[in-house]
Order: sequence, then C-alpha cells, then structure tokens
Amino acid sequence: MAREDAVRCLRCLLYALNLLFWLMSACVLGVAVWIRDSLNTVLTLTAHTRLEEAAVLTYSPAVHPVIVAVCCFLIIVAMVGYCGTLRCDLLLLSWYFGSLLVIFCVELASAVWTYEEPSVQRSDMISLKSRMPNYGLQRYQWLTHTWNSFQTEFKCCGVIYFTDWLEMTEMEWPPDSCCSNQYPGCARHAHYHDLSDLHQEGCGPKIYTFIRGTKQLQVLRFLGVSIGVAQIIAMALTLTLLWALYYGRKSPEPDMPTLPPPDDPDPDTAAHAASADALKSGCSRSNKGCTNMAATTPKQQFEMERLHTAA
Repeated sequence: MAREDAVRCLRCLLYALNLLFWLMSACVLGVAVWIRDSLNTVLTLTAHTRLEEAAVLTYSPAVHPVIVAVCCFLIIVAMVGYCGTLRCDLLLLSWYFGSLLVIFCVELASAVWTYEEPSVQRSDMISLKSRMPNYGLQRYQWLTHTWNSFQTEFKCCGVIYFTDWLEMTEMEWPPDSCCSNQYPGCARHAHYHDLSDLHQEGCGPKIYTFIRGTKQLQVLRFLGVSIGVAQIIAMALTLTLLWALYYGRKSPEPDMPTLPPPDDPDPDTAAHAASADALKSGCSRSNKGCTNMAATTPKQQFEMERLHTAA
C-alpha cells in the first residue's frame, strides 16, 4: 500500500513538472522572438563597430538557434514524459530520462561556451554617428527605416542629442520619428516652435543600456536556470519511479499450496476398506488362513470378501 501511494505521488509531481516544461519553453521562445526584433535593429545601427560585437556576445546565448531548437525539443520530450507517466511505461520513461539528460548537457555546454562579458564603453557610442549621413538616401532605405523604428521604440533622437542630425547630415531639422507625438511635419514644427515635443535623450545611451542587458534578457536567464533545475528534479523523480515500477512488477515467491481436506469417503469404498482390514487382521491371527487365501483365485477371494461383509 505504501509503495502504491509513493508511485501515485511521483506521478503527480512528474505531471506538474512536464506542464512546467511546456510553459517555460513557450515563454523562452516568446521572449527570444521579442528580443530578436530589437537585436536586429541594434545590429543594423551598430554594424562594423565594437558595439555590434558586444551586442552579439551579450545576446547570442539567448537567441542562439541551438537554444531555440532545445526548447522546441523539450516540448516534445515533455509530451513523451507525460504519456510514459500516465501509462507507467518503463520504455517511455527510460527514453524520457535519457532525453532530459542530453538536453541538460547541451544547455550547460552552450551556456559555458557562449558566456563572455562584453567590453564596451560609453565612448564607443560616438561611432554611431558614422551611420547618420546615409539617412534618407535612396540606396539606404533599410537604414532609414531602422533609425525610425529604433527612435520610435526607444523614444530617443540622435546619438547624444537631437542636434546630431543637424551636424552629421544636411537636414535642417530632425526626422519625424524624433517626435513624442508623431505626425507628418511634426519635427519641423517642434524645431521652430517647441523643442520639448522632441525626444531629449539620445539613442547612444539607449543602445549602451540594451547591450549591457535588458529586463527581457534577465527574464530569459531566469527561465534558463529554472528549466535546468526543473530538469534535474525531473530526472531524479523519473529514476525513482522507474525503480518503483520495476521492482513492483516482480511477482512474490509462490507459497506452497495447501491441500484441501479429503471429502467423506463413499460408503462402498469404506466398506471395502473395512473388509480388507478385517482380512489382514485375520491373516495376522492365522498364517494358515493367509496361506489358503494366497492360494485362492481372485474370484474366490472376492466371494469370500462378500460373504464376510454380509456376515
């Protein structure tokens, strides 16, 4: 009874852990996609600078294709673990344990291999100004779109200040993406009437803060550590459940069968046995009588037994 309760408890814990794997893997994939959009924008603005290398070092563990593939595979493994726990199948549970072990080793190796602290300084942000003169040119429409997207998303303008657009380009006012309330011609109106309508903070500090790590990156790191701890617990519980199921299927030693008490003998059989005992007792009294009975034929013996019984 105690073993059955322990097995039931282990199965409930594995159900909960598999559900946790599904939720955490889905969260990791969602946050990775969210970060990847911002990361692509930053990499476009910081191309061929030290900032680009620092951004890659910081975010490669989070958006690396290996990590994304591992999360997708973990969802499938969790489904197999759920089925194996539900059916108490030793083969599925063994495959589940082996898959979790492989995934854990891959995650650990990837974290150790890609971990490196980026070396970036605030003075490196000045290199972003080299990307500004190409803004608005026909052949650099992709760069123009990237600047507009970044300034709108991060609510910044220029590199250090919005006047960078006037210094590095031939523009008379900043782009409209620098406005806090965007509409066609808003930057021109703000430049001549109210500068407070423009974002006052430059995009350089925003990029520096992004490279040093965002809240989304911290969430990904927390989810990664949580998944690793949950995998260790799941492997320990799976081993315990396999041990309990394996030894529970062993049949106990068979006991010696107890023979039922003999039924009441048939009256004819009892009478025949009584006559045989009487003959034996007669033989013991007289050796001569036994010798004569031994010399008689079986038919004569039967007649003598019948007469003896009738008497």
